[in-house]
Amino acid sequence: MNVSVPSTSATSGLISEPRRVASAVFHRPTRCWGLCFLPNGCPRLQLGSTKQLVAVQHRHKSRICTPQAGVWAAAATVSAEASSSNLSSQPLQIDFDNEGDPDVTLVSVSGPDQRDLLMQLTGAFNSMQLVVVAASIVTTEDGRVRDVFKVTDQQQQKIPEKHWEAVKTQLLTLISKSSRSSQPQIFGAAPAAPVQKQRQSAGQMQGSASALETAAAEMGQAAASLVAIERQIVELTEQGAEASALTEVEVKRAEAAALLERRMAAMEAVLAARRSPPAQTPEPQAARGPGADLRFMAGGATSSGPAAGSGFEMILQGFNWESYRNNWYKTLQEQIPAIAEAGFTAIWLPPPSDAVSAQGYLPRDYYNLDSKYGSEAELRELISVMHENGIKAIADIVINHRCAHFQEDGKWNKFGGRLAWDKSYICNNNPSFGGTGSHKPQEDYVAAPNLDHSQERVRKDITAWMKWLRNNVGYDGWRFDFVKGYAGEAVREYINATVPTMAFGEYWDTCEYTDGVLNYNQDTHRQRTVNWCDKTGGTAAAFDFTTKGILQEAMGRGEYWRLVDGQGRPPGLMGMWPSRAVTFIENHDTGSTLNHWPFPWNHLGEAHAYQLTHCGTPCVFYDHFMNADLQKHIKALLKIRKRHGISNRSKVLVHKATNDVYAASIDKKIAVKVGPGNWSPQDGGVQIGQKDWTLATSGPNFAVWDAVF
Repeated sequence: MNVSVPSTSATSGLISEPRRVASAVFHRPTRCWGLCFLPNGCPRLQLGSTKQLVAVQHRHKSRICTPQAGVWAAAATVSAEASSSNLSSQPLQIDFDNEGDPDVTLVSVSGPDQRDLLMQLTGAFNSMQLVVVAASIVTTEDGRVRDVFKVTDQQQQKIPEKHWEAVKTQLLTLISKSSRSSQPQIFGAAPAAPVQKQRQSAGQMQGSASALETAAAEMGQAAASLVAIERQIVELTEQGAEASALTEVEVKRAEAAALLERRMAAMEAVLAARRSPPAQTPEPQAARGPGADLRFMAGGATSSGPAAGSGFEMILQGFNWESYRNNWYKTLQEQIPAIAEAGFTAIWLPPPSDAVSAQGYLPRDYYNLDSKYGSEAELRELISVMHENGIKAIADIVINHRCAHFQEDGKWNKFGGRLAWDKSYICNNNPSFGGTGSHKPQEDYVAAPNLDHSQERVRKDITAWMKWLRNNVGYDGWRFDFVKGYAGEAVREYINATVPTMAFGEYWDTCEYTDGVLNYNQDTHRQRTVNWCDKTGGTAAAFDFTTKGILQEAMGRGEYWRLVDGQGRPPGLMGMWPSRAVTFIENHDTGSTLNHWPFPWNHLGEAHAYQLTHCGTPCVFYDHFMNADLQKHIKALLKIRKRHGISNRSKVLVHKATNDVYAASIDKKIAVKVGPGNWSPQDGGVQIGQKDWTLATSGPNFAVWDAVF
């Protein structure tokens, strides 16, 4: 039985508008690795109005190795046959512009809508060692798309016009061949260097002889291709070949190495599946260390310990990157009844305070709640309406850093407002701000003064402000921004003192990659998030970036075998500590108009089917919920989750995970299938004591069944 529906053309997913606007803000100006747009209170500021945003030189660092001078020259020599292979069936138009932006080259790619085109293009730029600063997408009414990239070379310079044709040729070649994974740009964090290491066994594929045979054959073929290219490099070197010829082959070698890594990952999945049978997802106490649950079971206390709330929460991120433009508090207030009717129990609201950045992530005066999103009175009214409709209000707490009001000795380190701090409240890591506080061991956020949370007076003032938000303004819970910048123990103190109903943090860490390909085993990555939750005493949950990275790789690449680890569990944080995992598909950073790590649009329906039926606490992005096509699926899935009492601790039993299909049953109540492959619980022989299975909902490449007892 095949109940899957063929995939439809990708839609924008940006609210409900019919098209994306190319002229929208491309880049989040205050949260990149480097210094893009630094307003007052930040380094390299030009003197001027306190409202002024000043453009400065972009300082992104690449996660790719040092550029080779011959890359563009080699691109021009790529065979016409290879470069036109993609054009023949799906023509693309590529245009370059060095006049439209003072700092970057604008590259526009236009053509028919294609599967995962944005992800392919980003990977192609990476392969050429070009830095994608930002990207935006236009979807026109005739079904064509226009991807607009802001691009620089490794030295943050524009691409010279003489190299445009070579880059174009290489783009057309690589988007039809690239095996590299799409990697995120993590705001406020320096990019991690690629790590070359041996993988550990993990994952599960259908443990059959045919699966093993196929994986072995594909891996052998990929290895043979890589060996042939490397022998060619040796021969060219011995013959004294020109640098351009060697560089051309080196580009091919990089792609061949990436393909081999991908085939090796598939083989790992097969072997792991043959070694261990499918299993449920227990809370693995040993893996997460001496966490809050262990202490509680041993008779200890976890203080307030709200984490992800009741366990049955369903969160909506109630804004995107452009929401500040639309009188947002009033706009959202009008939508609250419909949001509540859909089944959401909490809304994550944007940063509430006065800030030097419109989006609120460079806060200045914490107690001033008049922001670009609306006035304090409008915020209070919004929260009141949310409570009337049974929805919790979650504040976005940005306390790693704070922008100053005034300069002292030419440095922005003197604060105003009710918290009139001086430079002694600032960590001394970044000399640009002249802080005289402690040197923190956590990551430094370069765009603003980092607050010294090791000082009791700092923690006391922040606690008082958060108590005011909780008890006076009416917020119910907290979403902590950039928690990699200060101690988890401080987060625990803030949570215990304010007693919220929910608390979760943004611990955005780089996944594990080898040769540009997402590693199959992400245990090390998710363990770092577990460790942070544990430092909060288990009082805080965390966004499951591991699951996002694996899920979009699995669906975008047709590698659904990635969706189970070597122990038969979900491979993200939700498989290691599900009660502390807040799952998400997209947010204002990864998607919206920034697209720093976008989920492939034509897989959004099945992605939500996975998220909303599995353990962990789901957080749905505003743009997705407000998209008409997606909203009907999200509503249906939310109803199923509520009807069956699926919680953040629900047990997942994986039944199948192959190239084209993933299937599981949850709590012995429902079964779910994602992927284009055929599967149903009847044909799969799933027996959980039910009399029958009935189809509850379905959409492009997904289906959910109810167990009938």
